[in-house]
Amino acid sequence: MNYQTLRIIFMGTPDFAVASLDALVQAGCNIVAVVTAPDKPAGRGMKLQQSAVKQYADANGLITLQPDKLKSPEFIEALQKLQADIQVVVAFRMLPEIVWNMPPLGTINVHGSLLPQYRGAAPINWAIINGEKETGVTTFKLQYAIDTGDILLQEKIEIDDNETVGEIYDRLKIVGADTLVKTIKQLATGTLLPMPQNACTAIDTAELKHAPKIFTTTCYINFEQPVEVVHNLVRGLSPFPGAFTYLNEKMFKIFATEKEFSSLSEKPGTIVTDNKTFLKIACSNGYIHCLFIQLEGKKKMLIEDFLRGSTIIATAITQLQ
Repeated sequence: MNYQTLRIIFMGTPDFAVASLDALVQAGCNIVAVVTAPDKPAGRGMKLQQSAVKQYADANGLITLQPDKLKSPEFIEALQKLQADIQVVVAFRMLPEIVWNMPPLGTINVHGSLLPQYRGAAPINWAIINGEKETGVTTFKLQYAIDTGDILLQEKIEIDDNETVGEIYDRLKIVGADTLVKTIKQLATGTLLPMPQNACTAIDTAELKHAPKIFTTTCYINFEQPVEVVHNLVRGLSPFPGAFTYLNEKMFKIFATEKEFSSLSEKPGTIVTDNKTFLKIACSNGYIHCLFIQLEGKKKMLIEDFLRGSTIIATAITQLQ
């Protein structure tokens, strides 16, 4: 079968998904419809905002469905009329079985990790927070339990010691798009055999790392931990939502850091600064240098700019709350 004759329904919402949708379009795939989130009010004027996928679909003349409920009879009927051969899901909501089990070739997902590691909502964040040296993307077939379906293709990338989640996100969305096109082409020719996740790894189930949703409590920095742990937390949450602590009762977000391993006499959480060019915070085995920060009520800025205009740092050593 020619992959360009496959009737494909694409489901996604953010810009991460746009890269995959665009790759399919550029490859000449037959996208019969796009499913994305309903328009939502946002901003000061609470004007309706379209998702990144909706904007792309409109700009490229693609049919768009925006259901409030994925189990609604109207939506199910609309999908059935489209007679898709396969569905593709990238950064979308959890689908009910009646939806993911509808096409004859099933529904495939692009996930931002090397499954079975980092199943869950925030795989890129957690790979960096945990200090992984590599990550990647996986295309797999959806089934009942989340992120547990049979693997189709995987592609690895290395993680640099200072890369942030934003930088890895931008790299992975391109890698994921390319891997998705390869997956579609190989499925069409029948040369790709799905592999159960428990058959493609020797890792014991107890050693699997998970990627739950990021909450505010996840972002709070504990300076009693080692320097490398704090550094990884910061870059695993940068540029959004941002790792934070409190400085003089105000939220103090840190987006970029540098590690300094050394013996120290200060207690963890103590700020050491010259009030001009540097601000570092004591951890259990050294200091974390703050390079790019944001104090509550202020804009993001380099630490030199913060110290130049700040009246908060009054002494060379100040204790964080």
